[in-house]
Amino acid sequence: MSSHDATLEFDYETPSRAALVATSVAREIGEIDDERSRTTLERDGSCVRLEIDAADVVALRAALNTWFSLVDVAERAADAGEAVLASQ
Repeated sequence: MSSHDATLEFDYETPSRAALVATSVAREIGEIDDERSRTTLERDGSCVRLEIDAADVVALRAALNTWFSLVDVAERAADAGEAVLASQ
């Protein structure tokens, strides 16, 4: 399928933070894929890697926007959780 692809790497301060983000967004792997794009996720220590394969540049852009948004939400949720734990 792939005529266009992108790799997104997100490095975190700790492996536990990377695991939290990876687990949060992994639920969407396979759910938002379609005939025009596919995404895989890997975590290696403190690094989360998303590999996107797309049939065309429009599908690649849409997938990139989606995954950046999902990772952003996961990071903000993790920040909020840490803030709550720190205030206790």
